[in-house]
Amino acid sequence: MLIGYLYGVTSERKLIEELRMHLAWRWFTGLTFDQEVPHHSTFSKNRHGRFQESKLFEQLFQEIVERCVVCGLVQGEHLSVDGSFIQADANNSSRVPREKLSEVAQVNRNVRQYLDDLERENQVEPELPQQDKVSTTDPDAAYFSKGDRVSKLGYFDNYLMDNASCVIVGVEATVASSSQEVISARTMVADCVEKFGLAPKTLAADAGYGKADFLTWLENRGITPYIPLRLHYPSGNQLYGLDRFTYQPETNSFDCPEGRQLKYRGIKPAANRSHIYRSTEAQCRGCSKKAECTSGRYKQLVIHVDEEVRQRARERNQKPEYFRHQRSRKKIEALFGELKNCICLRRARLRRLKHVREQFLMAATAQNLKRLVRFLASMPPDQGTKNQLRIKSALSSHRRLERYRIGIALRLRHRVFQQLPFWWTPDECV
Repeated sequence: MLIGYLYGVTSERKLIEELRMHLAWRWFTGLTFDQEVPHHSTFSKNRHGRFQESKLFEQLFQEIVERCVVCGLVQGEHLSVDGSFIQADANNSSRVPREKLSEVAQVNRNVRQYLDDLERENQVEPELPQQDKVSTTDPDAAYFSKGDRVSKLGYFDNYLMDNASCVIVGVEATVASSSQEVISARTMVADCVEKFGLAPKTLAADAGYGKADFLTWLENRGITPYIPLRLHYPSGNQLYGLDRFTYQPETNSFDCPEGRQLKYRGIKPAANRSHIYRSTEAQCRGCSKKAECTSGRYKQLVIHVDEEVRQRARERNQKPEYFRHQRSRKKIEALFGELKNCICLRRARLRRLKHVREQFLMAATAQNLKRLVRFLASMPPDQGTKNQLRIKSALSSHRRLERYRIGIALRLRHRVFQQLPFWWTPDECV
């Protein structure tokens, strides 16, 4: 399976066909020249059998990351996080209303298994955001659209990247929902500290991660966020923003540019835990600047409880360090480009979130292996330590299989010639 992700072979049938003829692949998998290759159904049987309850793919990914840390490739001080949409192996027309799932489950095995998973008391998967319609082909896939793009069923592949080495130190597979990006980012950052012993100092991301609670979570752990913030002013930012109002700490209120007071109304949980400051309709009725201030009957300011964190982020985003980290963050886009163009994972081949997670972990493992091999090959021999030599002998098979390909082919050819009659020549055998 790892060979398929290294060389972009997405079909398991095609992988077995290539294994029959590719001598280097045989050597890598330990198969001799006359040994029969396994059937392609072996992959799916193991996936739905012994691999289903184990964490083999996650352990393999963690092992490679640990080797990258040991040999000095990953420092883990400056990180970047982002997610990319991966289309599911399901058609948009397969969606049915959620209330009809029980009826469809009588004739559809995928839906029946999906409902069984929901009824289990101890679910293996975390609770997923529910949509009004569910795909009968892949019930875990979410209907998602961004910008002017056509809505499709799919998942999010979330990466946490070390900026210096472009090594992926965290992978999370989630449903295609913008709310899952911050959740997965928290999980990956916490895992890289706990499992790999990294001590990140900074984290760069796009504006989708610029939520106040996430910024507070990072600062509480000593991580400086370099994340742009979105402006939430209506009507194309033409109305008065918070910077036009003056805060009065004595009365806990704001004064508008015309001197009218916006009193404190309390915390509104529905508005993302925000403080509400509001004027009255009588105050705004005769104001000459009302058209420039608000489009409603009165002016209301919604200020998040962690507005101080957002203000520090605005000030930080004006410094040169912010632009430097944002340039480094763009390297993660190259990883997603490699994922979709070289590994050919533009569309998920497996269905259900647990199997899609397997693809994302294996793809990230293959990407990290390539960078580890390149790093070890560039090291001078006199600078190799005992750990580096051990890692090189264990993990450089990806490079060595191409290095010994010609030698293996020549040895096999020589063995065949020894079994031929003495009047045969190599030219006649070609």
